[in-house]
Amino acid sequence: MIDFHSHILPGIDDGSRSVEMSLQMLAAMRQQKIDTVVATSHFYATQRTPHRFLERREAAWESLADALPADAPEIILGAEVLYFPGISHMAELPQLCMEGSNILLLEMPFDSWSEYYIREVMELARSGEFTIVMAHIERYYFKQPVSVWDDFLEEGILMQSNADFFLPFRTRRKALKLLQDGRIHLLGTDAHNVSSRPPRMDEAVEMIRRHLGKATLNEMDRLGRALLREAGYES
Repeated sequence: MIDFHSHILPGIDDGSRSVEMSLQMLAAMRQQKIDTVVATSHFYATQRTPHRFLERREAAWESLADALPADAPEIILGAEVLYFPGISHMAELPQLCMEGSNILLLEMPFDSWSEYYIREVMELARSGEFTIVMAHIERYYFKQPVSVWDDFLEEGILMQSNADFFLPFRTRRKALKLLQDGRIHLLGTDAHNVSSRPPRMDEAVEMIRRHLGKATLNEMDRLGRALLREAGYES
């Protein structure tokens, strides 16, 4: 499996606090049959420049890379970019895509979105410069009109859900329905540590297999690996 959303790089955001913790997270991911992990550290435009973010990400990656065991999942550097008004005019935005690609993991505000927000995201998608993957859509899917999601899907915006969405009884049915209806395309653990927010991909995969069948899992995996191949990664 591919984990399209994680916070495994040490000491860069509210995720892993140390190289040791990152290694523990990666070991758990390997046990859960995750072979590829996209490291999507938080990027907040109000806190640091893209240049400074990339410097800190590189330093975090170098500290982890030196300690990786031979059987660690492949790690691809990316970012979880929080939307801000005017994001489409940020010249450095392509640098925040998954390395070597135009795949942008975009986090949206958790409250209702203005028409401006929606229009700007649509313009980003229509520009052809980005493949937009919307992060953990379950956090805001039900706060927006269905028509917004219909428009996003029509523009080719992909939707990433956290594995945890599929686990609690109160959200499981919603998660499975969105996946069945083609409104979830990619999974991520959004793992931050090994205690309060550990990777739980295996549990989500089993839930999906049990209710929607292996073909649904295969299709998600096929799409994810196709995106990686287009980005130049072997997957």
